[in-house]
Amino acid sequence: MLSRLSLRQTAQPLARSYATQANGRAGLLAKHPDDVVITFAKRTALGRAKKGQLKDVPVDELLHALFKASFEKSKLNPALLEDICVGTCHPPSPLYVSRAAAIAAGVPVETSISTTNRLCGSGLQSIVTIANAVKSGQIELGMAVGRFLCSPRPTPEIVELLSSNSQSSDCVQPMGWTSEQVAKAFNVSREKQDEYALISHTRAAKAVQSGTFSEEILPLEIRGAVISVDDTVRPGVTLDSLSKLKPVFGENGSTTAGNASGVGDGAALCFLTTRERAEREDWDIVGKYVASTFVGVEPRYMGISPAVAIPKVLAMTGLSKEDVDVWEINEAFASQFAYCVENLQIPMENINPNGGSIALTHPLGMTGIRQVVTGLAELRRRGAPILCTSMCIGSGMGGAAIFVNEARA
Repeated sequence: MLSRLSLRQTAQPLARSYATQANGRAGLLAKHPDDVVITFAKRTALGRAKKGQLKDVPVDELLHALFKASFEKSKLNPALLEDICVGTCHPPSPLYVSRAAAIAAGVPVETSISTTNRLCGSGLQSIVTIANAVKSGQIELGMAVGRFLCSPRPTPEIVELLSSNSQSSDCVQPMGWTSEQVAKAFNVSREKQDEYALISHTRAAKAVQSGTFSEEILPLEIRGAVISVDDTVRPGVTLDSLSKLKPVFGENGSTTAGNASGVGDGAALCFLTTRERAEREDWDIVGKYVASTFVGVEPRYMGISPAVAIPKVLAMTGLSKEDVDVWEINEAFASQFAYCVENLQIPMENINPNGGSIALTHPLGMTGIRQVVTGLAELRRRGAPILCTSMCIGSGMGGAAIFVNEARA
């Protein structure tokens, strides 16, 4: 069993290893011509999987609508795009339909495209892929996309040679099973899980009611209907209503439909370029990509990975926890989210201030960019600079990244 002590011991050498790359808060806020910056970051409204407003919309139609609306809103000439990376998860023919949607939206055939699948971290991976291409000089302008529409999830199968290895076997177990393993191993009670879930539901309901998400959602007109408000959030959730829900993964489990992320549909994107190019073209700069990391943990304790990835990315950038103004940490399950929050000792008022995936749902390929879009919007409202985003990733991985808000006042 992985203890809190061993988790801290894992993180400490990482902090020492990356200290030479540290810049610290002042260094991160400095501006340089070769910085990788974000000039546009938006998401679609979310839809409940198989029931909500996007249930009858194929993924290529959703991407086409998002691309067209983004070019119109940003006034970006799509012919300037050099590369696109689409984060995806469990899709049919992802590259074919993504390229077809881009071309139909006005992207020229000369623009290349790729898709990437890092499960729950796919959206973040697409940002990293484009950012690295910009940083290395391969391209000057690219688009990172994260998208997910519910489709049949293929059941992962491994050969007997691998299944006889307990860690390999754990890699392909249902994610709900890993939630139960975390709850049992680290004594995260059902009551605690429901309490954290209530925070998410309450915050998200307030954000929807107040129109907070309108700053980050790009309205789309699809088949004559305008889609601009999340239909995934359930108002009126109480601790009592959460406590009455039955466990989903076994009679003695603690994971329920109320304290775990739901499955949702949606997409998000951002344009990335160098600061020099953005200033030359007079494009708005809304944020700066700083650094990212992906880590691995024991597959059965998949959900604790943000507690490993976050210390690593903080050490890479020379930041302390106190330097971060807003945190977007994915709520795959309340069990793992509670563990991460309490192990990292981060004030809850700065984490997912408008709710997280327990309330909003977790469109797997989209979440990694959705959290960046949401986090940057919150930083603008607060007039604060630094965002840390993180998520656990199926099979026992985790990701984390640092961004800086640079929206013009």
